[in-house]
Amino acid sequence: MPSCLTSTTTDSKEEPERDRFHFSTVILYLLFYLSIFGYLYIFLSTNNNVESERTVNNNGDLLSIWNYDGRIAYEDIIKATEDINIKYCIGTGGYGSVYKAQLPSGNIFALKKLHQLEAKEAALIKSFETEVKVLSEISHRNILKLHGFCLHKQCMYLVYEYMERGSLYCVLSNDDEAVELNWTKRVNIVKSVAHALSYLHHNFNPPIVHRDISSSNILLNLEFEAFVSDFGTARPLNPNSSHETILAGTYGYVAPEFAYTMVMTEKGNAYRFGVVALETIIGMHPGELLSSLPPSSSNQDVMLKDVLDPRLSPPTDKRDVQDIALVATIAFACLHSNPKSRTTMESVSQEFLSHKATLVKPFREISISQLWQKEYI
Repeated sequence: MPSCLTSTTTDSKEEPERDRFHFSTVILYLLFYLSIFGYLYIFLSTNNNVESERTVNNNGDLLSIWNYDGRIAYEDIIKATEDINIKYCIGTGGYGSVYKAQLPSGNIFALKKLHQLEAKEAALIKSFETEVKVLSEISHRNILKLHGFCLHKQCMYLVYEYMERGSLYCVLSNDDEAVELNWTKRVNIVKSVAHALSYLHHNFNPPIVHRDISSSNILLNLEFEAFVSDFGTARPLNPNSSHETILAGTYGYVAPEFAYTMVMTEKGNAYRFGVVALETIIGMHPGELLSSLPPSSSNQDVMLKDVLDPRLSPPTDKRDVQDIALVATIAFACLHSNPKSRTTMESVSQEFLSHKATLVKPFREISISQLWQKEYI
């Protein structure tokens, strides 16, 4: 009996000790594996950061400039433009100058820099920040791509893709380049702008209104492809807030109703597009033609062929003829004095994508009044 009792007592003491031993072992294994995972995590994270920093520092790629402190690629920009020297200036925008910057990699970018005096004006800083915000949310093949920006007290600039041809206005103002800009290219420019505006109006909630569509803000690359630029005055069309605003936009492109309503709408953008569309096929701002709208008995006999850019030979290709008549018709549909009577940019874009109508009369017999009434097809 005693031996039996002694044996039982010994087992009861050893069992808790074995439990503690197993528990301690589990804890040690857990700590061991956690330390391994922790080491691997720190090693990989550090390695990735080093690799990321090496990529930025070695090639100075402006594609990585998305930050507010101006550290990334700043030195490359300063070096490429010799401290943003005036000799690299290729134009002046609404709130700053534009410079051409060619990096050691061979990539060329356009740098829009806010002037130091203007950088102290709250309204211009607001425009700068608006352009950054809007373009950072946009992705469309016919809207100028923003590669990066720097918002700093001593240097504020935006970095865009470089457009070799400059603005549509500059190309139309140069006789040699205007001739190179044939009918097909001009029609494609109008279509591209229409698709971009339709995207802004109908692919965002709330819609984005550019407010300064003009030939000066349509940029062309080497192949004469068009890109909408300069979003400093763009605004979201929020249905829950007032749309009243101060006058924005280039003189000669602002819709007539803005003079008494001061209200920002998509239809105001449609009017601006109509002006640019006519300007593209006429070769100059259509101020005189705009003043004669709608057509009356005094100008019913004005023919479309007589208002087209005389620096180009009259269109003879069947497709060009149809497209030019369509561009003019759509332009007039955007230029009604009553904004409710204007077409939408979504309808314009769809019309360009689906138009298959043929002319029922020779091109030389199409008049402005027929275009206004859509009687040419």
